[in-house]
Amino acid sequence: MPEGHTIHRAARDHHRIMAGQKLVISSPQGRFTKGASRLSGQLCYAVEAFGKHLIYHFDSGDALHIHLGLFGRIRKHKLPLAEPRGAVRVRVVGNTHAIDINGPTICQVLCRDEFLKLTQRLGPDVLRSDANPDLAFKKISNSKTQIGRLIMDQSIMAGIGNIYRSEILWRQSVHPETPGRAVNRQTFDRIWEDAKELLSIGVKHNAIITVTGKYQSKGHHRERVNIFSKSTCPCCKEPIRRFEISGRRVFVCEKCQPLTS
Repeated sequence: MPEGHTIHRAARDHHRIMAGQKLVISSPQGRFTKGASRLSGQLCYAVEAFGKHLIYHFDSGDALHIHLGLFGRIRKHKLPLAEPRGAVRVRVVGNTHAIDINGPTICQVLCRDEFLKLTQRLGPDVLRSDANPDLAFKKISNSKTQIGRLIMDQSIMAGIGNIYRSEILWRQSVHPETPGRAVNRQTFDRIWEDAKELLSIGVKHNAIITVTGKYQSKGHHRERVNIFSKSTCPCCKEPIRRFEISGRRVFVCEKCQPLTS
């Protein structure tokens, strides 16, 4: 599943090439025909991200809401239009570019009230200037749940995904099984600021990079990480423990990240 930096990068790029234009919207696959017809021809005034949710805003008050889920994919290409590749759920065409979105978990039109309800159920997004970290800390500090689960809960902190979870907690010497209520404000602030820094790097380089000073990668996912999918800790050389939280892989160095209860 794409992490928050991917969606913020897409929102930034799409805003640059689509905002201020009347867009032609279609559904080559046919599964979003009604919604596409409702939005096509409307003026798009902004594209933004809330965590892992991509939002196109239109002057009528409607919004196009996209969540890629596990298998969604976004393709951007310059005009003239090319034939759709695969099952394109929605195609957005502006003056110079087209955006094709395949396989999203969510592709829907929201009215103003529905958009507000969406944003109200999301936690603060570390990449947004209007984010209030106090809201996330209040929920975390009152919870017995593991911090490794809490920071992946999009209703608590929006945008952090599976790779960033392991990497941020390792960088801040926090064991992912630490109860939320055992995380003090100073530690939470370090987690928040590190997440903000790392996801900002991800937006800039369009890659997950958590290793200080290394901004190039030849891997398939262009990742540069410390412990995710690694066997030994780069700091102490001890074995990395791998386990699951809510069915998702987690990596931890038991020596560098002592468990606090």
